[in-house]
Amino acid sequence: MFFVHHSLYIKYTSGSDIAEQSNIFVETAIAYALQYVFSIRAETKFNQPTITILADNDYYSQQGTSKSGATVSAASRFATFDTPIWSANKTGLGSSAALVTALVGALLTFYLPAPQFSLETAESKQRLHNLAQAAHCAAQGKVGSGFDIASAVYGTCVYRRFSPSLLEGLADSSTAAFPSRLRSVVEDTGMQNWDVEIEQARVSIPKGLRLVMCDVDCGSKTPGMVKQVLQWRKEKPEDAGRIWNELQKTNDVLAAELVRLARNETEDDYATLKQILSKDRRLVREMSKESGVPIEPEAQTKLLDACSELEGVIGGVTPGAGGYDADVLLVKDDAEVMGRLEAMLKTYKFEVDGAETTGSGRVGLLGVREEMVGVRVESEHEYKGWVEAEAE
Repeated sequence: MFFVHHSLYIKYTSGSDIAEQSNIFVETAIAYALQYVFSIRAETKFNQPTITILADNDYYSQQGTSKSGATVSAASRFATFDTPIWSANKTGLGSSAALVTALVGALLTFYLPAPQFSLETAESKQRLHNLAQAAHCAAQGKVGSGFDIASAVYGTCVYRRFSPSLLEGLADSSTAAFPSRLRSVVEDTGMQNWDVEIEQARVSIPKGLRLVMCDVDCGSKTPGMVKQVLQWRKEKPEDAGRIWNELQKTNDVLAAELVRLARNETEDDYATLKQILSKDRRLVREMSKESGVPIEPEAQTKLLDACSELEGVIGGVTPGAGGYDADVLLVKDDAEVMGRLEAMLKTYKFEVDGAETTGSGRVGLLGVREEMVGVRVESEHEYKGWVEAEAE
């Protein structure tokens, strides 16, 4: 969550200490957003904003505390942590993509009045998507999948990545030509050259079901894992291609089954859905074995199996790049089901053998759930206390 005020200064708060630290995602998002704005508004002087960064509790595994040292209640959306933010174990929710998308969107809204930019219009959302993708890829030093940016902008969707060459032609961001070049890339709002596919109608969560996220306080080094999988795919193209294609087909079938159930609101037979999720996991385990990368490691297999045995739990997977830090479950949206799941996880012992991980291994449910809406403007009055505290 971002508030844009005036006089640029970014603070990362940890307990009672305030530290100035470099954050490549924040810096790149600001640089790209301001250079894009400059290409539209060529004034020599801009109002300088103060940016207050509030990270939702569900991005981190640590228990937060209030500034008085008391544990923050479950109703509090933002906590002050006893550990530096750069040392906190993440919950695997694509926090860097959400950060870049929210920050770029806040700056564009601040500097570009409607109708130049408004998150109420499809054209502005496309521009935000394109600019956030460019900034996030620059910060990462590579063109990734881009799915986390797309979902941050549009919410739940079926996504197919754009061609990496779209961003490879951008000039060095320090050159005089960069702002105009960036604007040219970003404002291809018809997406004729942005050959990305974003389809919200192809996936839905049926009434009566919900997605829940299990956080395992046990961090994974996902960039290295992704690199290993890509190396395996390069070295064993036939084996990797077979599994990859089967996974794609299974995911397409999963999306279609969810839409079918959503259209038949009275149906509560989820046997087919269970079978699809089971096949998806089998393929992921096969990929884990063949690549030597713990996408669904044994510890996660045991946890997912234990959860899936509970009445009302349809199934689940390890999201994103996989690893040890999270699971996502599809369950019946029922208080009794959630109660059984929470009770089981409170006593569950997550054990990892022979892997390099960090954290306590505690397993808990996060407050997040499925969301069909992506980026949106919220009232600053909801965050008045935090803004006033930062201004003191």
